[in-house]
Amino acid sequence: MRSNIWRGSISFGLLNIPVTLQTADQDKDIHFSMLDKKDMSRINYKKFSANTGKEVPYDRIVKGFEYEKGRYVVMNDADFQKANPKATQTIDIEDFVLLQDVDPLLFQRPYYLVPQKGAEKGYYLLREALKKTKKVAIAKIVIRVKQHLVMLMPREDYIVLEILRFAHQIKDVSDVSSMKELSKRASFSARELKMAEELIAGMTAKWKPEKYKDTYYQDMMKAIDNKVRQGKGQVVRSAPKEEHIETTSNVVDLMPLLKRSLAASRSNGKTKGTTTRRKTASARSA
Repeated sequence: MRSNIWRGSISFGLLNIPVTLQTADQDKDIHFSMLDKKDMSRINYKKFSANTGKEVPYDRIVKGFEYEKGRYVVMNDADFQKANPKATQTIDIEDFVLLQDVDPLLFQRPYYLVPQKGAEKGYYLLREALKKTKKVAIAKIVIRVKQHLVMLMPREDYIVLEILRFAHQIKDVSDVSSMKELSKRASFSARELKMAEELIAGMTAKWKPEKYKDTYYQDMMKAIDNKVRQGKGQVVRSAPKEEHIETTSNVVDLMPLLKRSLAASRSNGKTKGTTTRRKTASARSA
């Protein structure tokens, strides 16, 4: 399976840094196929027309949005591209913030950002600037047809892109069933709290993620291996599964002067300040 899922550039002021986006997590889930125990044939899922009951080939399937009950508008690839062509090719940095200010509940999935050939200077310049300022970059990216909020953060010698959830995708704690009632019923003594604190202190250790093993995965794979060694494996007939991964077009590498970006940023700040003062003065005179 290919790990390079996106190709484009980081937009940092007037600086463009061509990069590729590659998966950082590994799929270690155990996947099972649905089989017919009568003849050990694989169960396939097919798409059928609700009107005719017949199977619909892939090239005839289109995306439709229901804007009224029973009425749809059909969208094609060109429509998705027109929605925001720039967003499909760039990671647009909007703000720089402190990592500690980003709620961990927003974290969704990590990726590696890898510089394309000739873009190493801009890539490592951004990484070093993030390290020095102890900041992370908040940006947006479109992968396939979906826009994502992302965070760029330095990690050792490279930059990691973390897909974030938008704020509206996180349920407010007040919406969690029975949470308020539970907090009202909870009561404990000072002695119980002290004992809990001592237990935490005694179990405190340095964070080492490699220390924690997926024992369920290991036990399940052991059971599978035992069946294979015992000769219980069976031949299953199935069509090969094709994988389709879409990528976006590359962006030409440009290295404009950082001074122009900084000057533009300062100019925008002055303009905003002047506009605010004018509005305030107008309000006072009114």
